[in-house]
Amino acid sequence: MTDHDQRTRARHEVERARRVAHLHDLLAILRRERGDLLPFEWVRHLAPQGEHALGVQAIPVEKIAGSVDRYREFDRHYLPRERHLDERWIGVRSAQLQGKELPPIQVYKVGELYFVKDGNHRVSVARRLGQKYIDAHVIELQVTVPPDEDDTLRDLIIKGEYARFLRETRLDEVVPGHREIRFTTPGRYDRLLDHIRTRQYFLDRKPGRGGLPPVSWEEAVESWYRRLYSRVVENLEKHDVMARFPGRTEADLYLWIMDHRYFLTQQGGHDVGSEEATRDFGEHHAPPLYRRLGQRLKLRWQGKLGTA
Repeated sequence: MTDHDQRTRARHEVERARRVAHLHDLLAILRRERGDLLPFEWVRHLAPQGEHALGVQAIPVEKIAGSVDRYREFDRHYLPRERHLDERWIGVRSAQLQGKELPPIQVYKVGELYFVKDGNHRVSVARRLGQKYIDAHVIELQVTVPPDEDDTLRDLIIKGEYARFLRETRLDEVVPGHREIRFTTPGRYDRLLDHIRTRQYFLDRKPGRGGLPPVSWEEAVESWYRRLYSRVVENLEKHDVMARFPGRTEADLYLWIMDHRYFLTQQGGHDVGSEEATRDFGEHHAPPLYRRLGQRLKLRWQGKLGTA
């Protein structure tokens, strides 16, 4: 095959790839999904604790989910969107057809995902051809809560807040194997910290603690998790409340139910307990059936019903 034939073949391939990218973008709009690659800038919301070089490794192409600075020029499947990318793409593909060895790309590894620092066109060609692995210089960033490929900016902000919550509470050490505590809205973990501080305050003032040392932060965290949070979660399962709130998480419901418990307690003049608050909230504050069905259809269309 002559150089001209190779470039002609590569040009046809990039044009087909761009048409597929446009189709992907249309589907993303219809599904109200993110169609871009993950911007590496978003990773700062995960509050990385450090980085270290891993050297050159063969990394899975399907795990390359973002880019440092070219995240709008390729779709989330790393197919080219713009014509100005053609010549560089054709050059990489032509070099492949000539049997030339291409240099390793440069990536950041965050959790199980990779973000391209250099080599976006090489990744695009590899992805289009179904290549399984590609050589890369890897720098790994250490994060407490890793990103997922489908994450939005809001998701990463929430994960960053969760990482800070885990570090402040040391929950992984205090309660090994604890349930994941995830919200669907930012700004909620500060309220959990308030609950723990309140728990610490009341534990310190329980009858019979006279002369004992103050309740430690770790003791308060464990007591809050086992005696408050876990009990609400158990009651959510017992009364099948989660099914009435599609798209919401246990943590979302926990905060709502704790507020509802306070309301019922003030109304009745005595503490109604977490089980009664959970049952009553599920019966009287769940969305109407038609809204639940609509939300389930939306989640199913977006492919999120199994994880909601």
